[in-house]
Amino acid sequence: MKLFAKIVLGTVLAIATVVAAVLIGTRFADGPLEMIAGGPFTSGELQSKPPADWSFMRDAETIEFQSLEPPRSRTVWVLAHEGRMFIPCGYMNSTWGRIWKKWPVEAERDGRIITRIDGKLYNQNLVRIQEGPILEPLLAEMSRKYAGGQPIPVEVVTSGAFWFFEVTPRA
Repeated sequence: MKLFAKIVLGTVLAIATVVAAVLIGTRFADGPLEMIAGGPFTSGELQSKPPADWSFMRDAETIEFQSLEPPRSRTVWVLAHEGRMFIPCGYMNSTWGRIWKKWPVEAERDGRIITRIDGKLYNQNLVRIQEGPILEPLLAEMSRKYAGGQPIPVEVVTSGAFWFFEVTPRA
């Protein structure tokens, strides 16, 4: 039994070490590793200004963005509506969301970001949207892209469970 316990403990420690190494290592990487946050962007061509119309992002599943403070990058869902680009974030009032998702609170504090789309970098801002007529079409687009057409009630936003950020140009 002692041998079995040592093998299990050794396996658990090995797995924990590998996970920790990956999580720490990605902080120094050029961008995120899928859902694991990464380091600041070191590649990509900086554009003088973002596109005036983001409609071409309508069917894109995700984009990468890097916050400036703290300097970390991540992969997130993306929405395009009437030429504007938005980043949604769910699970904001769940325990899991509060533990895992720090970026929305950081973005609300300092919305300066750099997006990386098709190897192009854009200096932009995130502006949180909590109300208004834009919520209904954004929720409809969320439903189309990510919820299999299931309706999403506006209460998920007004209750704080779901956040939307508009991606706007930064001078």
